[in-house]
Amino acid sequence: MTEHDEQQEWITGKHPVMEALRAGREINKIWIAEQSQRSLTQPIIAEAKTRGIIVQFVDKRKLDQMVQGVPHQGVVAQAAAYRYAELEEILEAAKAKGEEPFILLLDEIEDPHNLGSILRTAECTGVHGVVIPKRRSAGLTPTVSKTSAGAVEYVPVARVTNLAQTIDRLKDQGVWIAGTDVTDAQEVYRANFNLPLALVIGNEGKGIGRLIREKCDFLVKLPMHGRLNSLNASVAAGVLMYEVVRQRGAQGSSASGTQRNG
Repeated sequence: MTEHDEQQEWITGKHPVMEALRAGREINKIWIAEQSQRSLTQPIIAEAKTRGIIVQFVDKRKLDQMVQGVPHQGVVAQAAAYRYAELEEILEAAKAKGEEPFILLLDEIEDPHNLGSILRTAECTGVHGVVIPKRRSAGLTPTVSKTSAGAVEYVPVARVTNLAQTIDRLKDQGVWIAGTDVTDAQEVYRANFNLPLALVIGNEGKGIGRLIREKCDFLVKLPMHGRLNSLNASVAAGVLMYEVVRQRGAQGSSASGTQRNG
């Protein structure tokens, strides 16, 4: 069986499965390894029973075959495929909370572990939604779900055909676009993030594409004092997200004087 298809998803690991249950995810069936410690899986069993979901105990080798190559901790759930959000839903989520939009745009993040880690930090920092392109990008797979520690159940993810056009739509809604760069950019701690914001995180190797960079309203970079000139994409994204949190929590911050490029 594959990790991902249009009809179903495999959720693996105790924590991701439990978070999926708590989030009300549509789950068809749960398999638990007979060798698992019952005390660790009991909360899952109890929650599944409450929701009328079938739980089957099987040999661990069967789980290994079901989700080949994906660590599962003795727990696998079969769920309806993830529903990707619409961009408008993400903007509405911010409006419903009375907050300025805080969105991540991921420009061809291909490593599912990076995507999962980014989603985990996004959930912790109050990001309203994440946007990924349909092509040359990791999608919502069991690996992403497990790495996100269940955050995939709470952070809306929109999948778009054209990221550049999506940026234009966000600009029309008054959202400012900040891109990450390692060269011609201001240091992140000098930038103003206290405004309707979409942060662009570039590909692990190439960074942000030329067209996307040109569409950004401003570029920021992280200060580098070591011999390496770049950070892992998920680490860099985490630093940036928490700088937004810091600025938005500070008193007296203002977007006055900010002018949009172009």
